[in-house]
Amino acid sequence: MKFRRLPFIAGFLVVPVVLYVIFVVSPFVQTIFYSFTDWGGLTDTQNFIGIDNYVRIFSDDIFVGAILHNAFLLVLMPVVTILLALFLAFMLNVGGRGDSAGIRGVRGSGVYKVVLFFPQVLSVAIIVVLFQSVFRTDGRGLLNALLMAVGLVSPNDPVQWFNSPTLVLWCLLAVMVWSGVGFYMVLFSAAMQSIPREIYEAALLDGATRGATFFRITLPLLWENISVAWVYLGFIALDGFALVTGLTPDTGGGGPDHASELISNVLYRTAFTQGKFGLACAMGVALAVFSLLLAIVQLRVTRRDRIEF
Repeated sequence: MKFRRLPFIAGFLVVPVVLYVIFVVSPFVQTIFYSFTDWGGLTDTQNFIGIDNYVRIFSDDIFVGAILHNAFLLVLMPVVTILLALFLAFMLNVGGRGDSAGIRGVRGSGVYKVVLFFPQVLSVAIIVVLFQSVFRTDGRGLLNALLMAVGLVSPNDPVQWFNSPTLVLWCLLAVMVWSGVGFYMVLFSAAMQSIPREIYEAALLDGATRGATFFRITLPLLWENISVAWVYLGFIALDGFALVTGLTPDTGGGGPDHASELISNVLYRTAFTQGKFGLACAMGVALAVFSLLLAIVQLRVTRRDRIEF
């Protein structure tokens, strides 16, 4: 029977596998090939130049700076997002007072979940327009207006949020966290709801504090979800192309003075502005290898024995 089912199963797999090879595997292979050439993108001529493109990108100060900026977001964005999402999920599920019905979330937790998840339904374009108003560099910007109202900023010297080399990455980090924390709050909330309430109630009856229940019960039981979230957030931190392009100054983003350059922005500008597609392919291959290594390391570091309940 098993041998009879093989042709039937293969019949369903042939078309998807062929499409996957054509539209996914083939572009990856072509990109690797072009990364060893001086292809300009608009011609069929590709001269093989070996690893010269890879030597050039890692000796380019702008590209190396972009790697450091991605590393900055890679370290802080997942940590801040996961910590905030865990705190909010814990408060919305088991952070309220206990009563005869057992442990509950804070009052109005259903409304809070909708409000906190709302940024997930917004497109990147809407987020860009929204935070262009929030971080305006005059008195009409939301943040500057608030700081002026409490006397922390002079109306004649507003904060230059995205025009300041020292603030621009922190502003991008804040936008990324704001736009992503709601999704992971819902993800962790769903995982917490699968934990029997009796475990929390027994711990509280034994005298455990809410902090102790979080670190001794909630966190270990949610570790697999946290591990997966960490990988996804790592990939998001390696991208950020649309936010940087829409929010930061200079043509194609990356300003001021390349202070917010990310690998994706340097890659795009190298290919479509400078016409150096071979060099851009080398950047893409380097980014892909870095992403795979990141996922392997993160899954390896965060791997723990599964806890059953």
